[in-house]
Amino acid sequence: MSAPGPVVGYAQLSTVDPAAWRATGSTWASLAGVAERRAGELTDSGTALRTGWSGSAAGSAGARLTGLREELAALVPAAIETDQVLAEFAARLVAARARLTAAVTLAATTGVLIDRRVAYAPIPPGCRPPAPPRRWLRWPRPCGRPSTWPPRPTGRATKRLARLTEAAGAGWTARPPSYRPPPNAEPGAVRRWWAGLTPAERRWLVVHEPELTGRLDGVPAEARDQANRLLLTARRATLVQRWEQLLARVPRGPLEAAGLRGVEAALSGLDGLVARLESTQQPRAYLLGLDVGGEGRAVVALGNPDRATDVLTYVPGMTAGLDDATGELGRAERVLARGAELAPETQTSAVLWLGYDAPDFLHEAAWDGQARAAGEALHRFQDGLRATHDGPPARQTVLGHSYGSLVVGTAARDHGLAADALVFVGSPGVGVAHAAELGMPTGQVWASTAPDDVIRLTRPPDELALRAALSASPVGMIAGWLTGPGDERWFGRDPAEPGFGGRTFPSGRYGHTGYWHPDNPALDGMARVMLGR
Repeated sequence: MSAPGPVVGYAQLSTVDPAAWRATGSTWASLAGVAERRAGELTDSGTALRTGWSGSAAGSAGARLTGLREELAALVPAAIETDQVLAEFAARLVAARARLTAAVTLAATTGVLIDRRVAYAPIPPGCRPPAPPRRWLRWPRPCGRPSTWPPRPTGRATKRLARLTEAAGAGWTARPPSYRPPPNAEPGAVRRWWAGLTPAERRWLVVHEPELTGRLDGVPAEARDQANRLLLTARRATLVQRWEQLLARVPRGPLEAAGLRGVEAALSGLDGLVARLESTQQPRAYLLGLDVGGEGRAVVALGNPDRATDVLTYVPGMTAGLDDATGELGRAERVLARGAELAPETQTSAVLWLGYDAPDFLHEAAWDGQARAAGEALHRFQDGLRATHDGPPARQTVLGHSYGSLVVGTAARDHGLAADALVFVGSPGVGVAHAAELGMPTGQVWASTAPDDVIRLTRPPDELALRAALSASPVGMIAGWLTGPGDERWFGRDPAEPGFGGRTFPSGRYGHTGYWHPDNPALDGMARVMLGR
């Protein structure tokens, strides 16, 4: 049996700075870019050698350069994983300090005072989070006097860092067996396949097959994040190439001009997303999926969903795309922040799931084809969260806004969703007539519609023709919009109306996109459902 770890004292825990650990992890992650640049330089050097040098010596030199390049590439996931470990440790420190504060406050209400000197020991001079190494394979040394200075990665974090250190020697990567799960594989089967690989085989897949590793539901969030970050440079290069091709077209018509603006917006959105990924901001962002085709798709988690006790999946609606991924991610982050205010001792994660082609125009949003096409992917993603979660199952909540609520409802109706609660805000209907058709536990379907949300003007599809006929005059147009039962929307009964059979929470007058406004009670409602409160 291993010896028990050091006991964390009141003074140490109340004064430790989680932000310093988060910043150190981010610095480690920045070394990944250094390694990638060095690997690129080796590639260029090898190309230059081949143009003017031949023979056995040239072949040996080329093989050596290739080996060095592969070693550098294999170190990139290690730098990213170190960032993941330290970021998670910082998050645990935040939660532990919140629990300490709550305990001290509770004690004070009963007249019990806590001596801040309990288990106190002076902080060793110069003790700080481990600095990034000057050389790649030199691991940071822990602070001195570990028995009296415990605020360093302990328990799970220490073991993971130790495994990384050991793996940095021989056997860092190893080619796995030839079997690969198909793209639409059941997440439970993917998880079993991944668990059956050695750590060296998993690293090989991250480095050599990031496309596969990054998109498979059932692969843990940490590995998907490493793989997708490795693809960022190539994804941006694809967008730049598309932009250059459109720019070179002469003459340039309206379609080309619109395409050029779209690619420029996607590039700007991708750069904003990269800035958030590289930020020292807490919680750390995990890139679980990225596609720059069309208008772009992105799946980003704030906090590690595999280790959170409460996980929110947010599905945005009409016009959502890569160009505004950071804006949509900000909505998920505001729910997470409000949850942290309500329950600071709880570890939560919020995921932006922009894994479908959202409608761009009103006439597209009036039909459910894109929602039906997205259903299986959302179902598989939620199953993947269940399969990869570490420890007791998390409470999983799926939130849909506007057309995204139809995506959520359609997925639950047609495929089932691994969720403990569903939340719909600003919904045009969710594809069913009653909450019971969504397959959720009783009382776990929630909705809110603002009094001034224009979504209230939507009506069922069979009334569209009538509205079109009445729209010949302004008076007729208004009459057409207001025709029909008040609780019927484009895609079924309004989930925020009593007849739907769900539960509701209030919203202030902030319009269709204001549910995340800091002063809107709807923000509290979404956070409380996420926490199961």
